[in-house]
Amino acid sequence: MGKLRVLVLVSGGGTNLQAIIDAVEAGTVTNVSLVGVISNNKTVKSLERARNAGIPAFSVSPKDYEDRALFNEALLAKVEECEPDLIVLAGFLVAIPPAMVARYSGRIINIHPSLIPSFCGVGYYGLKVHEKALERGVKVTGATVHFVTEGMDEGPIIAQKPVAVEDDDTPEILQRRVMEQAEWIILPRAIDDIANGRIRLVDGKVKHI
Repeated sequence: MGKLRVLVLVSGGGTNLQAIIDAVEAGTVTNVSLVGVISNNKTVKSLERARNAGIPAFSVSPKDYEDRALFNEALLAKVEECEPDLIVLAGFLVAIPPAMVARYSGRIINIHPSLIPSFCGVGYYGLKVHEKALERGVKVTGATVHFVTEGMDEGPIIAQKPVAVEDDDTPEILQRRVMEQAEWIILPRAIDDIANGRIRLVDGKVKHI
């Protein structure tokens, strides 16, 4: 059996992408071939990170299409062109088209910067998640890797890792700590587990084998 063909979708600077690239290069993620990176923004550092690692990098921006339906078609076409076995949403802030969720059912995973079901769903993304966590006064936050379904942040959970909230945290400081202590650890590990058959989706539930 060949390596798992992994396609990464990202909107911003690509720190999670870099964690995946580093883990593959270090050999802590095995049986994986990074076949492409797609961003909805043309000028982000994530595309540069991909090119520096020799990974094909593409931009598909909603701004280039008259409406969301045309963008969704273009995004799905570019995804299919990469022929992925697994699609990783590593800070991708665009709603995934339902046709794409259906086409790649059980083969799309996402990293979310909270312990789902806290601070997730529509409107909870990026720094907003950490702002809300601090507003609520939680003592522990973290990150979650989950399979993607049509519902926002509602798919079966693969892994979670808690992170302590400190008294003097700002949203930016907390965001960085959640990345370093949780996201950059559990996302590459989840990819490795899937690539090596340790995690499977069976009847809508995550099975650890």
